[in-house]
Amino acid sequence: MSTLLTPRVDIRRAEERFVTETGWLDSKHSFSFGHHRDPANTHHGLLLVNNDDIVTPGTGFDTHPHRDMEIVTWVLRGSLVHQDSTGHSGVIYPGLAQRMTAGRGILHSEKNDSWRIEGERHTEPVHFVQMWVAPDETGLTPGYEQLEIDDDLLGGALVPVASGMERHDGEAAIRIRNRYAALYAARLEPGGSVPLPDAPFLHLFVARGAVELEGSGRLGTGDAVRFTAGGGHRVTATEPAEILVWEMHATIAG
Repeated sequence: MSTLLTPRVDIRRAEERFVTETGWLDSKHSFSFGHHRDPANTHHGLLLVNNDDIVTPGTGFDTHPHRDMEIVTWVLRGSLVHQDSTGHSGVIYPGLAQRMTAGRGILHSEKNDSWRIEGERHTEPVHFVQMWVAPDETGLTPGYEQLEIDDDLLGGALVPVASGMERHDGEAAIRIRNRYAALYAARLEPGGSVPLPDAPFLHLFVARGAVELEGSGRLGTGDAVRFTAGGGHRVTATEPAEILVWEMHATIAG
């Protein structure tokens, strides 16, 4: 596929994102979302949503539906309560990867109120990134999976978080229903460095901290890069940083 594409490195700065602010939510959208519509910015590869959300304590997203989408949630700070119509519920926290298959239809809620389930009441906002990728078939059975990978992140390498690729079978990554997509995360100390994979479509998001991208310069918190027909660039932290990387070998038509 990459031979049919023009190589491109497209840097998107944090301040260029769409913004939704309410009394309880501060959300930054990398792509068109909700009432924010830009026909030229609907997806990259298979990634349709990259929402950077901060939710105040005791509030959150009430029960709402999804369909035919693979939804991966990655918490950076605080804790998030998930409940869905398949009977799954739990608290998501940093280092715990979560995947929800919406399939033929699912209802779920996400709230910053873990103190109501366990432990003492807290006043800390929850900060998380929610990412949606299209599945490679529709009408799937709805499902849920979570996996603790915090220890793996301590090594400073790119760690598979969620993947549908055959090469990640048997590895410590939650499974998504798209054989052309994989999500990686890395926590980097200053000077720590990782190479990005090669792929027809690649999406790098700096969730926190700052890094230097080989050939492109500094990227700060909230900055993203969309690679087409490329990869292999080295990312080096200039301060403690956390990055999320989608490797994709297909794209959404249109």
